[in-house]
Amino acid sequence: MTPDPHTYLSPVLDALEQRWPENRTVCIACHGHSVPAGYFATPYVDTLHAYPQQLLAMVKERFPFAVVNVVTTAIGGETAVEGAARFTTDVLSLRPDVVTIDYGLNDRYCDLSAAWEAWKSMIAAAQRAGVKPILLTPSWDISYYEKNADWDALCAHAQQIRSLAAETEAGLCDVFRVFERYIEAGGALADLLSHQNHPGQLGHRLIAQAIGAFFPAR
Repeated sequence: MTPDPHTYLSPVLDALEQRWPENRTVCIACHGHSVPAGYFATPYVDTLHAYPQQLLAMVKERFPFAVVNVVTTAIGGETAVEGAARFTTDVLSLRPDVVTIDYGLNDRYCDLSAAWEAWKSMIAAAQRAGVKPILLTPSWDISYYEKNADWDALCAHAQQIRSLAAETEAGLCDVFRVFERYIEAGGALADLLSHQNHPGQLGHRLIAQAIGAFFPAR
């Protein structure tokens, strides 16, 4: 069972509510591949419109007295296997309060079991360190139009991430379902993409809003 987004980060929200001089810096690390890294139409990187910065703006609007750092530890082209190998040195060394993990789009090119083990190791390391992990299912790409093997693999990894969140009681941000709802409501996938496999500004905004559900205003 996955935790309720509105209460999952309660201790973090308590810290965000504190005012000077009792407050402290709250750190959110966004770990993953090219999407959180801010790649739009490769090699163009639009940092300020990528979801980590949109999330920062959202959290600051809701918690105006908070000192917040949103740090991007993502590397374009990585899979979770590579991200897990540097998780301690590049992510936990920052002593974040929250870490988002976003590798599903690239993980379809590695074995499901290898991805499972890599995700599980990152989740376990975060939880041992007292860091709250939020797992992101993948955003969509143009394989949706063809419903080919790439699309089938994307669906399989999305489901595996949901299962991981349920098993480990980590936070789940179901980006895959957010994009699906947009299409079901009559929107076009082209509205959400800037490139064949990267979200554009609207796609990133929807992702930021979905993560933002874990940071409700008080």
